[in-house]
Amino acid sequence: MSNIVKRLMDIIISLAGLVVLSPVFAFAALLIRSDSEGPIFFKQERIGRNFRPFMIYKFRTMRAGAEKEGALITVGSDARITRTGRLLRRYKIDELPQLLNVLKGEMSLVGPRPEVREYVELFRSEYGKLLGVRPGITDPSSLRYSDEERLLASAADWREDYTGRILPQKIALSMRYVEQHGVLTDFRLILQTILKIAGIR
Repeated sequence: MSNIVKRLMDIIISLAGLVVLSPVFAFAALLIRSDSEGPIFFKQERIGRNFRPFMIYKFRTMRAGAEKEGALITVGSDARITRTGRLLRRYKIDELPQLLNVLKGEMSLVGPRPEVREYVELFRSEYGKLLGVRPGITDPSSLRYSDEERLLASAADWREDYTGRILPQKIALSMRYVEQHGVLTDFRLILQTILKIAGIR
């Protein structure tokens, strides 16, 4: 796919999404404010295209400052998650602010999910290939591991399970996407993501 066509599609869809979903943004902001103290948005460093760091945006789903208290990855029924946060996570509403990252050119609608620096460094060679493109909101690995938190919660050692099994499999799926992606593939993955969130097979 031409980088120009992909970028143009990102701009048009993300801009339209921000406009159409503005009532959802407003409602989510009200819920977050009413449920716990702290900012509406959560920002965290992720590693983007060509290993450039950027701040990813999400709706805050944990109590303020929770990222300093525990793991970088959320596992199962993490006690740091607020009541509103559980609702936002269930329907992936917490991910919607990443449309701002797409509009800014830091992410794409479809592409390898951006990781934190610690895990990128563990697989730097593989990410050297993956990060030749912009990371995305969704991709085949996101669909395959949409229940990642539950899977990690059942592991004897979640960190070992993530770095030894789940992350390598996610990287392999993302690598396949990078090698084969195109306009139709991107539209198909966007549609599959929407249907999965809606609970439609």
